[in-house]
Amino acid sequence: MRKCISSISSLVSCYSAVVSLSESFSVFNSKTILLLFTSRNCLRLRDRRRRLPRLTKPRVSGLTKFLVPPNAMHDMDDKELLWRASMSPRIGQYPFDRVPKVAFMFLTKGPVTLAPLWEKFFKGHQGLYSIYVHSDPSFNLSEPEGSVFHGRRIPSKEVEWGNVNMIEAERRLLANALLDFSNQRFVLLSEACIPLFNFSTAYSYLINSSQSFVESYDLPGPVGRGRYNRKMRPQVTLHQWRKGAQWFEMDRELALKVVSDQVYFPVFQKYCRGACYADEHYLPTFITMKNGNKNSNRTLTWVDWSKGGPHPAKFIRTNVTVEFLERLRSQSQCEYNGNTTNVCHLFARKFSPDALYRLLKFAPKVMQFHE
Repeated sequence: MRKCISSISSLVSCYSAVVSLSESFSVFNSKTILLLFTSRNCLRLRDRRRRLPRLTKPRVSGLTKFLVPPNAMHDMDDKELLWRASMSPRIGQYPFDRVPKVAFMFLTKGPVTLAPLWEKFFKGHQGLYSIYVHSDPSFNLSEPEGSVFHGRRIPSKEVEWGNVNMIEAERRLLANALLDFSNQRFVLLSEACIPLFNFSTAYSYLINSSQSFVESYDLPGPVGRGRYNRKMRPQVTLHQWRKGAQWFEMDRELALKVVSDQVYFPVFQKYCRGACYADEHYLPTFITMKNGNKNSNRTLTWVDWSKGGPHPAKFIRTNVTVEFLERLRSQSQCEYNGNTTNVCHLFARKFSPDALYRLLKFAPKVMQFHE
């Protein structure tokens, strides 16, 4: 691998190096990352902010004006929004220089409580990401000017835990993010989520992936197949019923299918209520039926369910150590683009607000954030 990398004769950007490496070896794992950081024969990638895709200012034209996404806060209702977001060009080649972005979608009750950590994560990478926040309508405080979260709240509606309106909020976030033609990958997060790697690593992992990351599996028993309602037939059968984590990541093609769904989602709205917990079943079931061959069937968000119960473990200030964060970054093995890797999770939850101080203290060093 070192010979292959050292054979690159011309100076290339960090992003191009990662893409080339991914194409040659179809692998993106912790060993590759370590090699890029430490090998004497490889490009020095510690400061990778300037080596991601170079952004150029587009010429002003009628097309440019059309491509400018609307403000996050607009006056479209859900029906209008979903219709507008479902529009997709049938010509695959873009008539402009398109730099793909990752849309980070935060589903929150109030503020993004760990925002200072995310500020460090996003710093220096303007133009490669978009942010959307869906919070409770009763929350009316605004983020300070200068924050990456300022002005990024979308028109929102009330969300109840386990209710089908949770899926409505997720579709609302996807639809708003789809209005920006540059958004290529879409990540759902909560206010209790943290990044496990720096932006450059997460961006390369997502943009170069050949699959989406929606956990989906068949689970016998009362909390799996037992939640299926026979009234869902014929649109959804027990054989097609799946379960999975709420926290997903998907590409633009799949996001368009989700916001355009007028067949399966109405069935879930009508028959998956109460103890059905639609947020654990709609996307896993829908994607198995419509996009199964392009889905990894795993989530990129690490959660600790070892204590049992309806809610995962919550991590407080004293839980946050360098060793703990390092363990979260490489504690399992999975498949990425057809190869085995130990970089299986890019994010983790559930972290309480009082953990912020220690996260700010340890995370930049562990995750190699740039100051």
